[in-house]
Amino acid sequence: MNASLHPDDSGLGRCEISVFFPCHNEAASVESLVRKTIGVLNEVASDYEIIIVDDGSTDETPAIADRLVDELAAVKVVHHPTNLGYGAALQSGFRAATKEWVFYTDGDAQFDVEELKGILPLAGQYDIVSCYRLNRQEGWRRRLSAFCWNRLVGRVFRMRLKDVDCAFKLYRREIFDRIEMQSQGALIDAEILARALRKGYTIGQAGVRHYPRRSGRSSGGDPRVILRAFRELLQLRGEILRDG
Repeated sequence: MNASLHPDDSGLGRCEISVFFPCHNEAASVESLVRKTIGVLNEVASDYEIIIVDDGSTDETPAIADRLVDELAAVKVVHHPTNLGYGAALQSGFRAATKEWVFYTDGDAQFDVEELKGILPLAGQYDIVSCYRLNRQEGWRRRLSAFCWNRLVGRVFRMRLKDVDCAFKLYRREIFDRIEMQSQGALIDAEILARALRKGYTIGQAGVRHYPRRSGRSSGGDPRVILRAFRELLQLRGEILRDG
């Protein structure tokens, strides 16, 4: 499938794109991330929207998101009344997206949204661009568990990707009209990619820089999150493999 990127006079492809940020207690970073993203999208997009997915935050994230909606016409917000989990936050973002392409990265600003410019040209060749971290900024235990998880889901779903859970991905939005997402937790990335592959969509990969978290804390190493991911893997494995 070929992407619908429209070159302008400078040769830069412009696209219609939805960008969303799953956020849980990201008051320290979400506003600067939104404003920086607007600058990037003004350069590369013919039409865009930005969606903040507030996953039951208990800090000032909901109030900041609502203020940005009032101030900036391109910004929308989806509020979860309670913390439903990472998978639920991604599901809400993908379902709220209305443009031809949809990109997401986490609201903690551990990636530089400027790098979206570098991966957009790959949309001319692939339906999905799944990025991988060039310099993962986490302790060795977290890196080891991520390596093992990546190998496991790659083997289970028969897909060879360098970094399944990297939160810097670009998708053709129509994919989400054709697949049914079920994971509420950390399996969500693997589920979407596996289901999309089985529908015939193509995946390209690109490296992006990873930065230390400046505030808050990650839940990825929480034993409850890990156990939930394994439980969902066992529950959904058969159905995902049959999807097509």
